[in-house]
This record gives sequence, structure tokens and C-alpha cells, in this order.
Amino acid sequence: MCAHVLVAEDDEMQAELIRRSLLAEGHTTTVVHDGRAALDAVRRLRPDLVVLDLMLPVLDGLSVCRELRSEDDVPVLMLTARSTEDDVLLGLDLGADDYMTKPYSPRELMARVRTVLRRGGRAGGALRVAGLHVDAARHEVRCEGEPVECTPAEFAILVAMAAEPDRVFSRRQLLERTRGFERASTERAVDVHIMNLRRKIETDPRRPARLLTVFGVGYKLSGGRG
Repeated sequence: MCAHVLVAEDDEMQAELIRRSLLAEGHTTTVVHDGRAALDAVRRLRPDLVVLDLMLPVLDGLSVCRELRSEDDVPVLMLTARSTEDDVLLGLDLGADDYMTKPYSPRELMARVRTVLRRGGRAGGALRVAGLHVDAARHEVRCEGEPVECTPAEFAILVAMAAEPDRVFSRRQLLERTRGFERASTERAVDVHIMNLRRKIETDPRRPARLLTVFGVGYKLSGGRG
């Protein structure tokens, strides 16, 4: 069950732990650190699940959940250090699908994620960015509505980049996404995958508008209309 999960957590170490746990389960992730960014990411990316910390800056988790429920049915797993019955009931009344109190084990969190995804029925939803439609569950890519054939390694790279548009990935980070497909690959193999992807999704591969090089760092998928 592959899903795209939005993690809204202001504690960067905690967010990274959740992200790594989700990746180990085969999910793609987007991480944000405040409530307003969480709402923007849900509207832009249409994730399959939101892991939502209650104590977020800018806009708290309860306000995010309330606003989400007025416009979207995305499943929400709420996290908080507060464990009183009133807090739990308020979160559930606002539309959270499940509720976990800190501290928790990564194993327990992943079990809850699996349960909420099964219940919500949105696992395997597609990512839409820059005219691309990337469906991890169906292993399908469309560019401006036209099907695009990708190798497993190309697809793994594209899923990672589509899940976090405008994030700059180093070659090593992208290589890690292909390890299950090409165990003998080197970082330079990523350049070849990017070149091949540009041939498939760019109008002019020599002047890419989607898959951009960030010199001295790596590559990013430029965000844009989905």
C-alpha cells in the first residue's frame, strides 16, 4: 500500500524520524513545519494522509483540521503531547481520523498509519505537479495528459521529486531512491536518469522547464500547475 503522506511537524528531528519511517514503509512524503504551509501543501499535492502535530506555529493543528474538513476528506492522524480526554475528543470532533500522544514508537505510528490509510481508502493517490501526473500505486506517469514510459529507477526518482516539488535533491539522495532497482549504480547514473527523464517530459530537453539542475548541488522538479 503505497501512499503520499504529508507530515506537519514543527520539531525538525521528530519530522525527520517520521519521514524516514514512512519511506521505509514504501510511502512518499512531504514535510512542512507550520499550519499554514500544511494547508497549502494539502491543496497543492492532494496527499493520501496528513500526519498533523497539534502544536504547530502560525496556525495550530486544531485550526488546520477544522479548515481541512471544510474543504477536503483527506484522512488526518493527529499527534500531540497533550493527552487529556478533552483534547482527544476535540481533535476527533473536528474530524481527525485517529489520535496519538507523544512519546510514541515509530512502529506504533506506522501501524496507525496503515490502519488510517486502509480506512480512508485514499492510499496510492496520484501526485500532480508541473503538468505531470505521477501515480505511485499504478506505476503510471502522464505529462500533459500523455502517458510516459519510465524505467523503475526513473520512476522512483520522479516519485521522490514530485512528492517534494522545488526541493533540491543531491545525486546521492536520488541514488538512494533507486537502490532497490540498481544496486550497482553510482551517483553519475543519476545524471543519466535525469537526462532520460528530460527527453520524456520536457518540450526541449536542452532547455528544461521542469527538471532543473541546481549547479553544485543536484536537481529539483520545479513546482507549477498540476
